[in-house]
Amino acid sequence: MKVSVKVPASSANIGPGFDCLGMALPIYNTITIEETVLPGTGIEINVMSEEESIDDMVFDSIPRDENNLVYKAVEMLYNSIGQEPSELKINIQTGIPITRGLGSSSSIVVGGLLAANKLLGNPADETALLAIATEVEGHPDNVAPAILGGVVLATQEEDGTLSYCKLDWPEEWDITVCIPDFELSTEIARSILPKEVPMQDAIFNAKRLAMLVHALNVKDAKLMKVALKDKLHQPYREKLVPGMKEIMEAFKHEDGVLGCVLSGAGPSMLIISYKYDLDKVKSTVKDIWEAQNIKVDIRTLKVEEQGAVVF
Repeated sequence: MKVSVKVPASSANIGPGFDCLGMALPIYNTITIEETVLPGTGIEINVMSEEESIDDMVFDSIPRDENNLVYKAVEMLYNSIGQEPSELKINIQTGIPITRGLGSSSSIVVGGLLAANKLLGNPADETALLAIATEVEGHPDNVAPAILGGVVLATQEEDGTLSYCKLDWPEEWDITVCIPDFELSTEIARSILPKEVPMQDAIFNAKRLAMLVHALNVKDAKLMKVALKDKLHQPYREKLVPGMKEIMEAFKHEDGVLGCVLSGAGPSMLIISYKYDLDKVKSTVKDIWEAQNIKVDIRTLKVEEQGAVVF
């Protein structure tokens, strides 16, 4: 039996929603898992990339053994029902840029889980799959939209219990995804964050996350422009992303631009706009990054509402 899963990219945090808010985007990884008929063949893992610009060292660093994230996710699901995975062929087709803040690792975790679940006869429901994916990734902000699609707000209790809800993204709000040609590992981006933050910064984000949810509910662009600000992670990560400060400053006072935010841990950025010249968005970002000898892939995308698809 062979099962494939097409999983979208995801952008986490989206301004004030650090570690709890994410959206699915129409860029995809495809995971295929096949049960092999010959006993003793073990686990075979193959990785292929659709990215022309992927760094060979980054590509070669993807584990092809039990340390692979797909295998780890598969193993956790099998173990949850008292089984061990064996005789499996795993193919990973990557279309999501790696180490760019677009949820590539989350997508392959989700793909592995959903494929394994299908192979096993769907023993895990949606909530259980989300819980396992969150355990592998450490937080739900990428895996939730990867599984569910759309924009998802998710939180996890100390006992591991997950609560989540989908939010509607206004169709008329444009999302320009700007992907620079350099990598930034999540580990490095995490390590630069402080262990504690000032109370006023925590309050700042709490106010704006509440405002963001309301702005989405009522489709209020003016409120969204107020809401898409952050003091918990972007100010610290700014030094890791050349050009980020200049890009945010360039659009700060543009009425049609609702906000510029890091996508996940970066270095990719999202420019969210409403009735604004998208060509101007692209040329501004391109000029800033190319002035620093950084090439950039710029795509105007809609939210992927469907989430992961098993076939």
